[in-house]
Amino acid sequence: MIKKILAGAVAASFAMAPMVATAEQCSNDTWNKVMSRGKLVVGVKADYKPWGFRNTDGEIVGMEIDMAKNVADTMGVDLELVAVQSSNRMQFLEQGKIDLMIATMSDRKDRREIVGIVGPNYYTSGTNVMSPKALGLTSWEDLRGKPVCGKQGAFYNQIVEQRYGAEIIAFTGNAEAKQALRDKKCIAWVYDDSSIGSDLSSGEWDDFEMPLNSEDDNPWALAVPKAEQNCVFGRFMSGMQYQWHQDGTLAELEKKWGIKPTKYLQDKQAQYNDWLAE
Repeated sequence: MIKKILAGAVAASFAMAPMVATAEQCSNDTWNKVMSRGKLVVGVKADYKPWGFRNTDGEIVGMEIDMAKNVADTMGVDLELVAVQSSNRMQFLEQGKIDLMIATMSDRKDRREIVGIVGPNYYTSGTNVMSPKALGLTSWEDLRGKPVCGKQGAFYNQIVEQRYGAEIIAFTGNAEAKQALRDKKCIAWVYDDSSIGSDLSSGEWDDFEMPLNSEDDNPWALAVPKAEQNCVFGRFMSGMQYQWHQDGTLAELEKKWGIKPTKYLQDKQAQYNDWLAE
């Protein structure tokens, strides 16, 4: 309970600070809607283990789901989860189908023009491939002219096509893409190195590897509706992220979900450590 109160206090400080300056521009529609109905609707992944996936009971669980639960608990409202894909997550936020999006989205300039991305970023990953060990891939150039499975909506599909001449076969979901890899419809699956690392440690991909050097490291961003970015909801979510870094929440969630500890989170926790404790 004390932790929740502290989290709320820190988050509230970020929420309230700009209200005078932005009062005329902010209607705070999303924040007011959530508080009025007593429920927060969050778009999350359901096919990206361990950040968001369905367990054996069909429930969506994972690191980002725990983050969403923490947001709802801090706001004092119920939580509803909506499964989103890379290809529709921003549209769902634009259309009001969700109030908040925490769905493994890389922070990119073009996306900031569509949805309300607020900092600091909560995670990071790079681009790599998963391929059969038997192929012995050693260089990104080994993909040139070869079929490579991808996920629809992933920004790195085009980069890998243009930079290395790979022939991307894009699938709607991760499961379909990885099954196509098993079925030898492509020589590799291009995706976030964080997710590939999780797959390789699961024991279900012993004949596969992540053989290349990761490229194009990208921080992950959560998002609120664009109109809420500099208003109460946007500032509140910014405060939540600062709190998660400061108190080690994200590092603990990494540990809980079996994710290899990242230097990014270690550095962020040190950066935002409570100066009053020194």
